[in-house]
Amino acid sequence: MRLHRLEVCAFGPYAGREVVDFDVLGADGLFLLHGDTGAGKTTLLDAVAFALFGSVPGARGQVKRLRCDLAEADVHTEVVLELTIQSHRLRVVRSPEYERPKRRGEGVTTQQAKASLTWLTPPPEGGTAEAVTRIDEVARVVERLLGMNAQQFFQVVLLPQGEFARFLRADTTEREKLLERLFGTERFAVAEQWFREERLARKTELDRQRADARDWQTRLAQAAAVEPPEEPDREWVSRLRQSADAGIAAARDDERSARAAWEDAQAVVREREVAAERVRRVRSARARLAELERTAAERSRWADELEAARRAVAVSELAAGARASEGGLAQAVAEESEAEGVCATLGLRELDVEVSGLRDRAGALREEAGGLAGLVEHARRQDADLTRIAALDESATYDRERVAVLRSKLDGLPERVAELTRERERAVEAEAKLDGVAAREAELVELLADAEALPELGRGVDAAVAAENAAEADRLAAKETLLDLRGRRLAGMAAELAARLGEGDPCPVCGSASHPAPAIATADAVGEQAERAAAERETEAERVCERARAACFEARQKRDAAARRVGDRSAADLAGELSGVRDERATLAEHAGRSAALAASVRAATEEEKSLRADRDSLERSLGESQTERALLAERVDDRARELDEARGEFPDVAARRDHLLTLGRALDRLAEARTAVSTARRERDERHHSLADAARRAGFSTTDDALGAVRSAERVDELERLISEADTEAAAARGVLAEPELSGVCPDDEVDVSAAEQEAHRAREATDAAVAALHAAERTAREVAELGQSFETALDALVPVEREYAELDALTDVVNGRGQNARRMSLRSYVLAARLEEVALAATARLRSMSQGRYSFVHSDAAGSRGTRGGLGLDVLDDYSGMVRPAKTLSGGESFLASLALALGLADVVAAETGGALLDTLFVDEGFGTLDGETLDVVMGVLDELRAGGRVVGLVSHVEELRQRIPTRLRVRKSRTGSTLVVGG
Repeated sequence: MRLHRLEVCAFGPYAGREVVDFDVLGADGLFLLHGDTGAGKTTLLDAVAFALFGSVPGARGQVKRLRCDLAEADVHTEVVLELTIQSHRLRVVRSPEYERPKRRGEGVTTQQAKASLTWLTPPPEGGTAEAVTRIDEVARVVERLLGMNAQQFFQVVLLPQGEFARFLRADTTEREKLLERLFGTERFAVAEQWFREERLARKTELDRQRADARDWQTRLAQAAAVEPPEEPDREWVSRLRQSADAGIAAARDDERSARAAWEDAQAVVREREVAAERVRRVRSARARLAELERTAAERSRWADELEAARRAVAVSELAAGARASEGGLAQAVAEESEAEGVCATLGLRELDVEVSGLRDRAGALREEAGGLAGLVEHARRQDADLTRIAALDESATYDRERVAVLRSKLDGLPERVAELTRERERAVEAEAKLDGVAAREAELVELLADAEALPELGRGVDAAVAAENAAEADRLAAKETLLDLRGRRLAGMAAELAARLGEGDPCPVCGSASHPAPAIATADAVGEQAERAAAERETEAERVCERARAACFEARQKRDAAARRVGDRSAADLAGELSGVRDERATLAEHAGRSAALAASVRAATEEEKSLRADRDSLERSLGESQTERALLAERVDDRARELDEARGEFPDVAARRDHLLTLGRALDRLAEARTAVSTARRERDERHHSLADAARRAGFSTTDDALGAVRSAERVDELERLISEADTEAAAARGVLAEPELSGVCPDDEVDVSAAEQEAHRAREATDAAVAALHAAERTAREVAELGQSFETALDALVPVEREYAELDALTDVVNGRGQNARRMSLRSYVLAARLEEVALAATARLRSMSQGRYSFVHSDAAGSRGTRGGLGLDVLDDYSGMVRPAKTLSGGESFLASLALALGLADVVAAETGGALLDTLFVDEGFGTLDGETLDVVMGVLDELRAGGRVVGLVSHVEELRQRIPTRLRVRKSRTGSTLVVGG
């Protein structure tokens, strides 16, 4: 990493914009930031850190107050840093968050933090050339390129005030915290934590498996109904299995004996049940036959009733028909009476005539009504025409109103269309002029930029001319040097040729093999290598001169072209003209912007006028048609009204009169039909009563009433048939039972004792069930013992490797975490840090021995601390004068600074190598030189010279005046808020 340029604006104590060119300062590899205390030396280092990481080192980073209090309100706080990392040059611009006065009103507003990273050379492989603008992404890109985070950078590149003095005197805990930040030993802490978590997980798993084994043991003991031993093993499981098998054998023998006794008892029960059933059947059959004998007379009466009911069925059916004919006659008489009442209500008289006379009178009335049918249709048409006339009157009134409204709208519309058309033409004209005015504005902008750039271009020409003159002078000097060397070489060419001759070699000039007096080179002789180097320098100077001439020509061309374009106009004249053109362009743009809207308005107004005229014409035509149609309908209605008045007579209308005539005809027809129905019903009734009396005599009954008294319902007939049939069936069944061979000789008075046999069988059954249950329990116990024993043995087998692995992991975890067999009481992380500290001590010893003239060396100790505390991070100093190792706290102030500086430089080397980061070409050392005497300061400066000899640029931050005398001033930074001046030299 090499810094090139730093700009700070309104940052820290700097109210304005200050620029530090590290390329100029670091040309000799060493530069100085010098000034009084508070002059802002460390602020420049803070600016570098803020640009890269967005934070500053030390306690200053906790305050988060980076803006200068004396800066103007409109001056923006920012830091710009150009640097090269891993051959990639980039520019980082970063602004902090701060509060500024509001531009409008009172109070303050928060200015948000910003950051951007721009690639000045092609980005790394896989990256994009676009600028990075996210704050967090900028920090990630920088960390990825540097290979270290902010804390490491602060410790390695910005060697801070007093940090390493404290590190030198710190105890193990404080030193461990710093080393952890620098070397990133988080992964080793993660490894320690992993071991602890893995041990906990394995312990949990071991406890779980042990609990599983104990659970299987308890369940096995419960299944076998025994107490578990203290240390159960496979032999215990084997004994339980053998005991369970013996229990099964004994239970199986008991079950067989009980089952045999039960089967014998069941056979006795079955024999006695058969004998008891035979006695019961005989008793039942004889009892049924005796009962049937007692009910014989009743069954005879049931037979007579059934036979009479069967003969009376035909008479019953004819009686139902006779009753129906009586009902029909009564209904017909009622219909006749109702029809006569209707006719009387309608005013009909003289109704005592024949049916034919009634039908003739009804026909005459229907004929008269038929003559009025055509006039009814005329009446309906008359109503429709009257309704149409009313609708036409209403429509005509509405059309007249609409025509009046449309005429009022059309009165002012042509003037409005004309006005919109004129405005549209003005907008089109403005739109046509707008491009020309915009081109003029662009031209004036360019001319104004040229006018404002002319002074800078002039200065550029002067600088280019000076550079060209300097390059020309260098070229002439290089050419003069080449000519001088070439002449001196030609003068000494004889000696150069003589130096190449050997004994017996022919002379390249004369060819002689003898060389009696070869020429000897003079003190100012020049060889071929010197001449070639001078020629190369002259060629390089020529190339530089050509580039300077081209740059000068290009600068003159730019200046002259700008001057020709500007002419004799000043920047103020161009600015005034540009302002007028911009005002004109704004006015034209305002008019031109309305062009499309005005065109749409013109089209809309024209279309509206056309639509309104079409609507008016349509309404006027509709009004005329309505008036014509109404006149025709009114004439037709008047003619039809006279005809209808004559036809309706005393009725409201023709339809009412026609309906009355039809009603009278229907009433007469109904009366004729009712009288016909009465005559028919009376004749049918007489015929049915005669048939009923004849059927009763044929069925064997003396009168019709006797026949109807013998009638029974269908349910009673079915019941009588069922009772007679059931009695016959029961008698036959009882006699069949008594005739069975197996019941011969069975006395109904015999008694069979079945209860005693059933009780004995029940006791045998209970004994058998108990034996079966005992057998099943024994088998279940044996099965559970076998299954649980297998599970218990499997749990024991699985527990052995887990216990062995846990024991190994437990011991290893203790060692990794600094306990157990770890004699040094060092954790893995402490061990790694101790190794890194040992590397730091070796690298720092080389610096310290050089700065202390071989007196002091660092000694690293990995021994445990006092009282068994952790060790490994001890750091003492070996004094070669006394040969004793003593604590670093015993060093004097100057010696402590030397040791701290050596430790810081060594730590920087180790951290850079450890992180694999970019080569750190720029290094800052902040303060501490005031504690050194002159001789020691010479030694330290020698060490720093060695650093810059290796290609590094070293920046010293100090207020020591002697350093300012040693390092010439190249740049002065303007006064800070303290009133001091910061001198930057190199």
